[in-house]
Amino acid sequence: MATSSESVCPYCGVGCGIRYDADRGSAVGWNGPVNRRGELCPKGAAAWDVVEHDERLTTPLVRVNGRLVEATWDEAFDRIEREFSRVVADHGPDSLFFFSSSNCTNEENYLLQKTARALGTNNIDNCARLCHASTVAAMGDRFGAGAMTNSLSDLGEADVFLVTGANPAEQHPVIFRSYLLPALKSGTTMIHVDPRENQTTKAADIHLPVKPGFDIPLLNAMAAVIVEEGLVDEAFVAERTTGFEALRESLSALDIDAEAERAGVDPADLRAAARAYGEAGRAAIFTGMGMSQHHCGTDNVQALINLPLLTGNVGKAGTGVNPLRGQNNVQGAGDVGALPNVLPGYRPVTDDDARAAIADVWGFEPPALPGLTEVEATHRFGDEVRAAYVFGENPAVTEPNANRVREAFESLDFCVVHDVFPTETVEFADVVLPGSVWAEKSGTVTNTDRQVIRMNRNVAPPGDARADLDILREFAARVAGLDAPATPEGVFDELRRVTPIYAGMSYDGIGAGSQRWPFPEGATEGTAILHADAFESGSKTAPFRAVEHVDPADPVADGELVLVTGRVLQHFNSGALTRRSGVLMRMRGEDSLQIHPDDAAARGIEDGATVRVENDRGEIAVAAEVTPAVRRGTVFATFHYAEPLVNRLTGDALDPTAKIPEYKHSAVRVTVEPGAAADD
Repeated sequence: MATSSESVCPYCGVGCGIRYDADRGSAVGWNGPVNRRGELCPKGAAAWDVVEHDERLTTPLVRVNGRLVEATWDEAFDRIEREFSRVVADHGPDSLFFFSSSNCTNEENYLLQKTARALGTNNIDNCARLCHASTVAAMGDRFGAGAMTNSLSDLGEADVFLVTGANPAEQHPVIFRSYLLPALKSGTTMIHVDPRENQTTKAADIHLPVKPGFDIPLLNAMAAVIVEEGLVDEAFVAERTTGFEALRESLSALDIDAEAERAGVDPADLRAAARAYGEAGRAAIFTGMGMSQHHCGTDNVQALINLPLLTGNVGKAGTGVNPLRGQNNVQGAGDVGALPNVLPGYRPVTDDDARAAIADVWGFEPPALPGLTEVEATHRFGDEVRAAYVFGENPAVTEPNANRVREAFESLDFCVVHDVFPTETVEFADVVLPGSVWAEKSGTVTNTDRQVIRMNRNVAPPGDARADLDILREFAARVAGLDAPATPEGVFDELRRVTPIYAGMSYDGIGAGSQRWPFPEGATEGTAILHADAFESGSKTAPFRAVEHVDPADPVADGELVLVTGRVLQHFNSGALTRRSGVLMRMRGEDSLQIHPDDAAARGIEDGATVRVENDRGEIAVAAEVTPAVRRGTVFATFHYAEPLVNRLTGDALDPTAKIPEYKHSAVRVTVEPGAAADD
């Protein structure tokens, strides 16, 4: 029997409250900590569609003679225990890799990362690696914390919004409509930096249609305008920063107009944007994957951070740098240590004191050598990495250079997929464990502005499927000998003991509201605005960084276009959930390739015609959407569909610091599919 318990939307990182409504037979909003009027976007309103879907995995599966067949839980876990033990015995613990889930709870992610470390490896990662790893790296380097500097509630006090590489009107619609739009209607100016015109652009005062891969020249030129025109907050720079003179010298050598043109934007518009940001009493930055998903993504964000430091837009309401997180618990998965280089609370695995402190709670010390990121790991499948546990993710669709990724999965000795649907990754599984969706579990998630919010079960999992935490508890006991607490609250109590930024929280304290980190032991509440008197690094000052442009990894030959990938309102991530919603599929049933009219005309492409998009990594066929919304020389498609699988085309060159791949710049050839016509 379904209940109407308060939970959290399973999609983006906004953290909207949803619950089951028996009268409607669907999900509805409740007045949560974020969606205070109970508003939901189309995905949230359709969230119940996946709960009772007839394609749900309901029984464990094991591969026998090349086919997946139904099995008991004991048979499945016996196979897992035997194979993991064999792989570790033959190849050592670092031959294992764990995909943790940005769509699952803090408690579940915490237990999986603890299990990996009990086995002796730091080889665990989550899909933050594919979206905001470079943002976290740059902000952690400069500020000491990689999360939103401000709360959603205070950002409405900004005089200017600078939105870079993000489209919140479609990707985070409740944030846009409930927090940004009221400010815009009250006079806040918005600058939008994006190669496309989209729903966010329609509300902007200035649009800078940056050439993909050329954010650094644009941001350096904006910083140079701020310095040249005397818009620097000299008191803040003197008190809270270091290295200004070196930055000033670097910027003084720039030809601002030439850098603007290099970035593909009008110099006058760039100067107007820089003035608006520099002259504002309070200016807030929102940044997204358009900035981070480059092989120079960390440098992009380093250049971005110079702007608030120059203008004193840090540490007060309506300011800061605010990454908009893509999945409902991508923030929390990182917070609780589901990353290869840090332990819970972002303490480096190389920190002797941190490992010792955790050993006091766990009874064993985690390994000191940083593990592999998920893209690095798939590059080593079949060689250094021989077995994988994939929890609640679909890397066969979401990772770049998908043809290579599929070959990599085929080369594994053993693969476990723990999920709710037969995803494309299930095709490579030796054991499949049927888990639980949002309405079938309890626990906590951490939203984009650091609010920890409770989920509560509305209904039991179907058939022989189990709650994810119960599955992970048995996995931990079987392969690592761990005796984990039996309830989400018990696991949370343990995780906060080893996660200093969560240490003062409790389930009772969160209640039907939220608690925000940092919330140290003994505090009465969390901190909404970071870096007010000192940075989270512990230092009163943050350094400036002079950043030079780095060319994209995929050079563009004559006649080629630049493919940019991204999200749309109606779908989410690999589409494993949203493509199973009849409502959402009726809204947007298939993908398209946006192409500028000039580029289409040069190739004889009509609107609606099927086109072939290809490069040396792969090819897809997709309908053309001829529109001036995308800049010349650029095409755009989403990554939500298994067919066309756009990640067959994306490259896997990695940022050297964050190890994030370059999804936002792939050279492609676009031609009319032979025999295709617009009315096909």
